[in-house]
This record gives sequence, structure tokens and C-alpha cells, in this order.
Amino acid sequence: MARYTGLINKYREYLPVTDKTPVITLNEGNTPLIKADNLARAIGRDDLEIYLKYEGSNPTGSFKDRGMTMAVTKAVEEGSNAIICASTGNTSAAAAAYGAKAGVKCYVLIPDGYIALGKLSQAMMYGAKVIAISGNFDQALDAVKEISTNYPVTLVNSLNPYRIEGQKTGAFEIIEALEDAPDYHFIPVGNAGNITAYWKGYKEWHNLGKCSKLPKMMGIQAEGSAAIVKKQVIKNPQTIATAIRIGNPASWEKAEAARDESKGTIDMVSDEKIIEAYNLLASTEGILAEPASCATVAGIIKLKDTLKQNAKLVCILTGNGLKDPDSAIKYAKSPVEKTTSELKDIVKLLNF
Repeated sequence: MARYTGLINKYREYLPVTDKTPVITLNEGNTPLIKADNLARAIGRDDLEIYLKYEGSNPTGSFKDRGMTMAVTKAVEEGSNAIICASTGNTSAAAAAYGAKAGVKCYVLIPDGYIALGKLSQAMMYGAKVIAISGNFDQALDAVKEISTNYPVTLVNSLNPYRIEGQKTGAFEIIEALEDAPDYHFIPVGNAGNITAYWKGYKEWHNLGKCSKLPKMMGIQAEGSAAIVKKQVIKNPQTIATAIRIGNPASWEKAEAARDESKGTIDMVSDEKIIEAYNLLASTEGILAEPASCATVAGIIKLKDTLKQNAKLVCILTGNGLKDPDSAIKYAKSPVEKTTSELKDIVKLLNF
């Protein structure tokens, strides 16, 4: 067997699987934890140890692969021949890829016009049947919940408890890399399954004595879809961070529990601040993450004066920026400059 064969095989003693479970894997997990000294200096807190958990290096380019390997594995184990999900993008890509690997049908409902083309193209290429509805994510989720209740198809959104089981392994990897839990854990909050999963992972390994402390969970929402922060369902959520454009998070109560139990916070940042963080992360650390990921960086900047001295914090970058190239081109600080093919004209633009 290869040295690394996916997160189920690596962490099977902490997951609901047996030796007979038919593991569906694309060798997900084992993502890099990158120290971000340049970012710490750029925000005026060079005393902080900031680490970026780059989930964009998963097989389909987002953290969703962690949960999907478990959800599809258990669906196959239970005899399911089809899976279904509602998605703002990343879930559809992961479900379609793992469905293809497992040889089961995959159905995806998306809100029409509110999904990055990079993500939509993935789901289509992996062979999923994609249906765009004239509504938002929350309406799509309501529909797939009803369909999965009444028809022979397995729901693989984060309401599926096996998704949470897979995603919690990100906390295991962080503890292994740092040899303890961090002081703060910053994470984007959309449907709120990921903050729920990481908190579950930290608690489990803390109870096993694998870390000496638990982090404060610092959830960050986009202002236009900050249902938890505003304490109300947002019927028409709006944000450039399409991956977290959700007005009624499915794991709302569990996210609040993670916040309260960890003595952390759930805050919000504007689209303007997300774009500033998007550019800052790329230009200081050489990492292109999708806009929703950069909500966490914007959250660090907003809350930096409240963080204790010399703290160690982990920032989850949930998706690869190449999934949304339109945003990269639209919001890049330096547009492409055009000139002639004459050397002297080219040199003028180089500013040596």
C-alpha cells in the first residue's frame, strides 16, 4: 500500500468505518500548513504566528473533498446507487468527482447565476447531472432534502453526518503539524458545517490527550450573508464570496455551540475587505485562494487588535483561487499592460 492513501485510511481508528468498508478516495487530505510571516508583518502584527491551512490543494481544489470521501464511502457501503446535493460550487465539484470514482450517479442543484464557472465546469466534466434553479442555495437545499427523503438517492450536503466526520480530520492534521492545537482557529462560515467539524476534531483529540489546549473558534461570515451574526435568516443573501453566500446555515446551532464552547466569536466582513484580503494574501504569500477563503484573512485583520501577544493561529483557506478566475482578473490590483513589441517600449514599463 502507498505511504499515503487518503484520510480514511490514515485516520480510520477515529472514523466510523470498518475493515470491510469500501473506501472511495482520491488521496485527499494531507494539505500544507504554510507559515505566513509576510502576512503577519503586512498587517502590523509580526508577533503572531499565522499558519495557512491550504485546502485548495485537495483533489478537486477545496476542503469539501474531506467530507465527500466519507459521505460517498458510506453511501456505497449502504448500497446507494446515487447521490445528490445542493451547492454554491465546491460541494458540486467534490460530489461529482467522488461519485465518478465510486461509479454512482450524481445530481446537483445550483442557484442559477451564482456559481463560479470553474466549479460548475468541474461538476459537468465529472459527469454529474446539473440542474440550475431560479432560486438561492437555501431553496436548492430544501429541494434536495425533500428529494432524498422520498426517492432512492443519498444526500451528501453537510447535513450528512459523515461529511462532518471527514472534515474533522483537518483538525487532526493541524495538531500533528504544530504538535498542539493553535490559540485561534479562523474559518469562513457559510453553511457552517466546517466550523462544526473542526471543533469536533479538536475536542476529540484533546480528550485523547493529543493536544494540551483547545483553540478559540473564530468564524467569519460575509456581511451580505451574515445570518448568524445578524441573528436572522437572510432571504436574499448577497456577496462576491459565492462559496459562503448562504442566508440560512444548516449547521447554525452547531456553529454557535462551537463559538460558545471555545470562547471564540463569529464576526462578519464586507466584500470590500474580502477583496483587500484576497489581494494581500496573494501578493504577500504567493497563495491564490478563492474569495470566500479570504474572508478569514479579512477577519484576522479586523480582529487583530483583540488577539493576544505571540499567539499562534491557523487560518483555513477553503478553496483554490483558480476555481474562480473571473474574480482574480476582475479584482487584481495590477491589470495587464499593453505595449508594442519594441524592446525600448517594453523596458519603459519595467521600471528598473
